[in-house]
Amino acid sequence: MKYVIIGNGPAAVSCIDGIRSVDPDGSITVISKEDHPAYFRPLISYYLEGKSKAENIYCRRADFYESSNCGVIHSEAVAIDTDNRSVMLKNGESIPYDRLCICTGSSPFVPPMKGLETVENKYTFLTVDDSFAIEKAITKDSRVLIIGAGLIGLKCAEGLRDRVQSVTVCDLAPRVLSSILDDECAAIVQKHLENCGIGFSLGNTADRFDGNTAMMKDGSEIGFDVLVLALGVRPNIGFFKEAGGACGRAIIVDNEMKTSVDGIFAAGDCVEQYDISFGDKRIMALLPNANLGGYTAGVNMAGGSAEFDNAVPMNSIGFWGLHMMTAGTYANDENAQMIEEKGEKSIKRFFIKNNRLVGFIIIGDVKSAGIYTNLIRTQADISAYDPDALTKNATLLPFGENYRRKTLGGVV
Repeated sequence: MKYVIIGNGPAAVSCIDGIRSVDPDGSITVISKEDHPAYFRPLISYYLEGKSKAENIYCRRADFYESSNCGVIHSEAVAIDTDNRSVMLKNGESIPYDRLCICTGSSPFVPPMKGLETVENKYTFLTVDDSFAIEKAITKDSRVLIIGAGLIGLKCAEGLRDRVQSVTVCDLAPRVLSSILDDECAAIVQKHLENCGIGFSLGNTADRFDGNTAMMKDGSEIGFDVLVLALGVRPNIGFFKEAGGACGRAIIVDNEMKTSVDGIFAAGDCVEQYDISFGDKRIMALLPNANLGGYTAGVNMAGGSAEFDNAVPMNSIGFWGLHMMTAGTYANDENAQMIEEKGEKSIKRFFIKNNRLVGFIIIGDVKSAGIYTNLIRTQADISAYDPDALTKNATLLPFGENYRRKTLGGVV
């Protein structure tokens, strides 16, 4: 059996693990556009900050590919021939496959912006090479402007703050982390970041550039030496779509991570899959889902049987000691009940629908977040939970011994 994996991130290495759990002998070839072993993208800010060496952000030990009997080709996949089951590479080579997994992730989205070509030092922040390039461009006197107050932009700001003169973050949205936090929760995070030295211009963004000056929509000007564009990402699905594969905003997969094309699977940031908290398919470009989806794909590629049928969106992030976690669905649902607990620098919000926890936002004390996430994944009936117990000291005791054994692997 010839297995081919396009991409070399967490979903790809988890796919290798899944294949080898069933088939120890089949040929595995990884097609990697980047000249690095698989690494955790969320950790590149720690490299930039100086908290981690580049080799410490790798997903696996140095001998992983060799010990997994897996070959790596450093080239870019440009097309799939589904009739002949082969992948065409940018270097002209053709790689045959019996089973293929697409783990191509996403790429930065940079919309047309007037005068952007006049900016010399402009970067995105999605790959370890991006962090290397930014590191070379900055000095202790650099003024950095980051466009985008989402997860990518704010982690870049954290990585740079102590290495440059100033960091300013702007976003057309009126709050930070607008895709995962509501106004009140975002205000807590913004105040903390401002106290840590990050400047903000929210509800405002660059209208055009003239060299190292950004002309903002509100008429103000912001001078900078280094520009970081963190406006979002788009899934890398082009060649699969051109091959006739079914796509929405990303590659559509079922619970076995199968695509619409026979013999082709997909996992990671490039897929749409069913979100049990939302009740429909959507993109959930998150590390835990990439790992679980990649492993599931690998098992099924090798003839085993596995399902990833409890995917939910999750985010776990921290800035200078302030930790937060979100999961599930919690926006714009009038039928969901919200219960909450507030502290001076913390907040917990839980969203309940039909006696089931469907989402939460926690800022501050995140120690019980794993229990909450499990309640969402298992769609457990939480009617036995006292609301105060849910917010203050969550346990699995109300669900009985059988549930605890299944959840905790025999530990009760």
